[in-house]
Amino acid sequence: MTTANAQQWSVWAGSGGDFWAAHAARFDAGVAGYLPEFRANAAVRPGERVLDIGCGAGTTTLDAAAAAGPDGAAHGVDMSEALLSIARSRPTGPGRASFAVADAQTDDLGAGTADVVISRNGVMFFDDPAAAFANLHRALRPGGRIALQVWQSLAEQEWLTVVHRALELPDPPADGPSPVSFGDPDRCRALLSGAGFTDVRITGARSPMWFGTDVDDATAFHLDRVAAALARRPEPARRAAQDALRRVLAGHAGPDGVALGSAAWFVRAVRG
Repeated sequence: MTTANAQQWSVWAGSGGDFWAAHAARFDAGVAGYLPEFRANAAVRPGERVLDIGCGAGTTTLDAAAAAGPDGAAHGVDMSEALLSIARSRPTGPGRASFAVADAQTDDLGAGTADVVISRNGVMFFDDPAAAFANLHRALRPGGRIALQVWQSLAEQEWLTVVHRALELPDPPADGPSPVSFGDPDRCRALLSGAGFTDVRITGARSPMWFGTDVDDATAFHLDRVAAALARRPEPARRAAQDALRRVLAGHAGPDGVALGSAAWFVRAVRG
């Protein structure tokens, strides 16, 4: 681990990565509504070489490998060995997929080796996004493209605002490593343009985020997600927060489980 991105290494190589490894299937189910548009934005073609940033448990890497076919390949990188262990255990199908622990901000990802860089909710956590996108620009061949899915601003993320209000938790920062750090499309354009990308295109989409089969299931997930923050409170305050969360989630329960609103940006740009 280097000093750059040290906080993110601490989170994703530790408890954060372990948490999402335990809930990898739930994450995939939660963002499943965005997958068709993610595929269309990436538009991976047979024979292409794909680099997947923050690949997690490997769903998007394996999907890209299948699209690239036997003459192409997809390589997924992530900070979490726990998530990559899941990715490596999954069948690859007809495509060629590989995985490695790496920091896309600082590690050498090769020069001009990728036709496409993709990332589903993985680029929002760079300590230095300008340096990270410069590194990704270097990894792409001239004329190669980058295709990203990131969250829109906090105001558009009911799944965050509703839960954090109920639990009286602070908002994540809009200008630092967080789920909503690319919520401002102008900031996203500026970072990509500053790294040498051209023809930056950003489109929006909305989809409900599924969090559990019922209120108990969704409540347990969110309480586990913020367990460290709640652990610092006295027991009566923790119980009150849990009760408040359960009441809020009950208002979002339906026949298919508990779902809250979300909104994403799909970003596409070309290496100049």
